[in-house]
Amino acid sequence: MTIVGPFGLSVHDGELDAEIRAGMAAVEQELLAATKSEFPYLTQTSRHLVEAGGKRFRPLLTLLAAQFGDPQAPGVVPAAVVCELTHLATLYHDDVMDEAALRRGAPSANARWDNSVAILTGDFLFAKASEIVADLGDEAVRIQARAFARLVTGQIRETVGPNPGDDPVQHYLSVIADKTGSLIATSGQFGAMFAGADEHVVEILTRYGERIGVAFQLADDVLDIASDSTESGKTPGTDLREGVPTLPVLHLRAAAQPEDAHLLDLLSAPLTDDDRHAEALRLLRAHPALEKARQDTRRYAEEARDVLTPLPDGPAKTALASLCELVVERSC
Repeated sequence: MTIVGPFGLSVHDGELDAEIRAGMAAVEQELLAATKSEFPYLTQTSRHLVEAGGKRFRPLLTLLAAQFGDPQAPGVVPAAVVCELTHLATLYHDDVMDEAALRRGAPSANARWDNSVAILTGDFLFAKASEIVADLGDEAVRIQARAFARLVTGQIRETVGPNPGDDPVQHYLSVIADKTGSLIATSGQFGAMFAGADEHVVEILTRYGERIGVAFQLADDVLDIASDSTESGKTPGTDLREGVPTLPVLHLRAAAQPEDAHLLDLLSAPLTDDDRHAEALRLLRAHPALEKARQDTRRYAEEARDVLTPLPDGPAKTALASLCELVVERSC
């Protein structure tokens, strides 16, 4: 058994392992090249999150999807870089919106520098992604633009909140599909498309990416509550501290009982007080709402695995199925 990438995917096929390792190394080199500027200060801010590491989930998915065609095709690695740069750009903007102090275990760009620098660096990274994708053709530009439009729409819908009468849980799940699922779907789509896979294979891997993308985010929601470590890349309880209602909190509100009144009161506003924050974490970790969020994570991961059924059996399909299991394990 070998391990591929920082996400910890186990691959039982030596040839696939070697190809993915080589592909991920190429992605890292191109990320460094893309984040180099003639202005050294901008190079420093742009490489801040690249050098901090990360799961590289999107490039990994692109490379795995490319196994259903020609994984050495020239557009595969640049497409993976486009997806990761787009993702990194959103992280800079997210940290400004959330006033986050940490990202990937390091000070966030807005904390290390300031909000203006973080926003402009995010804009620069998206511009670099756009420059690369422009060389991949008109269809690639359209796909990336649509994914980015969904991502921004999802962020705005989350900020505004559900309409009166909407189910907050269903609203949240649809927001996550836009905010996270859209770009991960694009990662699978790009990998298969630029490897020259058949159209029905591209469609399968796009649907797979959307579903595993939702599961991936829901696992992070659970980790934000359940983990005592910084496994999710953020300080545990960050969403609670910022008053962000993620899935466990929404499930709590939807099925609240009289005995939940104190916890609901704690969660009614951002938890800036350390003692109240710690108490809310303790109570929520013991509440059935957390397990319900885990069940939702499992359901989306199982749906993603089921989507793979028509694909030909082989190491790549097995690896994609293993990714579903890894996502669920993160939430346990």
